[in-house]
Amino acid sequence: MQVITIPVTPFQQNCSLLICQQTRRAAVVDPGGELDRILAAAEQAGVTIEKILVTHGHIDHAGGVAELAGRLGVPIEGPHRDDQFWIEMLAEQGNRFGFPPAQPFTPNRWLEDGDVVTVGQLQLEVLHCPGHTPGHVVFFAPQARLAVVGDVLFQGSIGRTEFPRCDFDSLIRAIRDKLFPLCDDVLFIPGHGPMSSFGQERAYNPFVGDAVHS
Repeated sequence: MQVITIPVTPFQQNCSLLICQQTRRAAVVDPGGELDRILAAAEQAGVTIEKILVTHGHIDHAGGVAELAGRLGVPIEGPHRDDQFWIEMLAEQGNRFGFPPAQPFTPNRWLEDGDVVTVGQLQLEVLHCPGHTPGHVVFFAPQARLAVVGDVLFQGSIGRTEFPRCDFDSLIRAIRDKLFPLCDDVLFIPGHGPMSSFGQERAYNPFVGDAVHS
């Protein structure tokens, strides 16, 4: 699997192209905005975008989903249905944070914990990881030892939990009980900032590390 990360929007959200190297088919994860940049990266890589994957319904992750799906005629998969209220509020979120107009959308497929999504010949496991939002999902590629975690976990930090229907305890459980068991060697792409590994966060993260939860 090849991955290209494109920071987009004023929030520098890590939009990712997940590419099947055998088929040169790709999924766009969390196209929050700046769609021309995302499409240019796909064209430069010589890939065909076959679907859009969404981790959660916040504006910087989902603000460009409806427009990109309309431009390309591709399906939308994710997030979990519990984020529907966030998606329905995309226009309001955009106004609040000064984003361009954003349209709500209905995914072609709401995702559940344990689902599998495909990109070309790749298979990605879906983990429902609520806390930052109630319907947040994570995409895990076992063969590549890579996870796309949205705003669940960051290098040295965790997702914010002061928004409507956030829950700090649920977020900690999702990280400790669903992500860390995937193994220390798994690298992850967070929604913002640099990549890290689950092993590094277990060792050093001041919110969810083993020193805090031993």
